[in-house]
Amino acid sequence: MSASGITYPPPTGNPLGTNRAFRICAKILIPILNSITERDWQGVENIPQSGRAIVASNHISYSDVLFFTQFLYQNGRAPRFLGKESVFRIPIIGRIVLAAEQIPVDRESKDAHKALDHAIACLAAGHLLGIYPEGTLTRDENLWPMVAKTGIARLAVITKTPVIPVAAWGPQRVLPPYSRRIHLWPRTRMSYHAGPPVDLSAWHGQENDPQAMAQATALIMKALTTMLAEMRGEQAPLLPFDPHASDLPKTGNFKKTRRAEKK
Repeated sequence: MSASGITYPPPTGNPLGTNRAFRICAKILIPILNSITERDWQGVENIPQSGRAIVASNHISYSDVLFFTQFLYQNGRAPRFLGKESVFRIPIIGRIVLAAEQIPVDRESKDAHKALDHAIACLAAGHLLGIYPEGTLTRDENLWPMVAKTGIARLAVITKTPVIPVAAWGPQRVLPPYSRRIHLWPRTRMSYHAGPPVDLSAWHGQENDPQAMAQATALIMKALTTMLAEMRGEQAPLLPFDPHASDLPKTGNFKKTRRAEKK
């Protein structure tokens, strides 16, 4: 049992961590995803086939969780994700993600810290936990990773869990950020590249030091950005966009807010 009293059952099945909800969704969705995409999957040997691990990816589209999950599921692990609480209130979809044992996070409430307790318990049970460190779609206008929240580093340091960076490129073509228009044709090349674990051992025992956690988080995001630059064949910005130093809203459609301000 975790210190918070929260417990999760250990992962079972093949892929490890699967359950009935996962199997039903996979049977329906994977053929659909395969029909609209071409897959460029690399670094799958870096995804541990058992034991706790954190997989971290850049967030470029609301659709990317589907492709990220497919990448992990078809390479041996059925992940658990920290997801915004509003998704769990959507009829039918909310029931499905709960049945798949995903973890709701009310990001702006006083109870947001409870997500950490659930994440710790999930990892203690031996699950693979998926996290988008930025906490929302990137605000960078060219979709480069931005300065992330430090929760991922704190979680990894507290639990001494390896963090596997997984750079993603392609979901934004199927569903552009904040768009409702899905692009199914031509088939999109969906690139997911997993890198080796990011070494955070230098920060063990410093989970309550904000500056230390910011440094550890920056190392994770640097790994993601470097991998993404190689995938895109482009030079990443020297300094990532920092939402903390911006007047843009921290969550939601910032482009819509900008349009409203111009009127």
